[in-house]
Amino acid sequence: MIDITSEDHALIKSHVILPRVLTAFERDIALINATLKTPGPYVDVIAEAQRKLTADLYEIRKGFRQRGIKVYEEVSDNDGVTARYKCRGYESQMRIRWTMMAADASVVMRKYLGLNEGRRPFVTVSPE
Repeated sequence: MIDITSEDHALIKSHVILPRVLTAFERDIALINATLKTPGPYVDVIAEAQRKLTADLYEIRKGFRQRGIKVYEEVSDNDGVTARYKCRGYESQMRIRWTMMAADASVVMRKYLGLNEGRRPFVTVSPE
């Protein structure tokens, strides 16, 4: 039996998460366009993130072909997403819960937006 490597798992996980991040970026662009008076700069940043993400999705699909991986089904429910796949003839599945998906998607979004993942989300101003 052929082992599924951690790199295989990472590709499959990215294959599940990245399209959902792309959808979130599209939704955010629509919201920004609808609510801000000067959406241009914000939309440009997100559009550039979408371009990079799309290029990486292409590389993931290329990696699938090279490694003999095929995700043949994704099922969403109230608790998360289950991806069923074949990897070099071996069938398995990966389960990602929504709580983990949200955390991972946040890290991915920050990466593609060019933000430091380690940066604190809130700025604290000390009184003078």
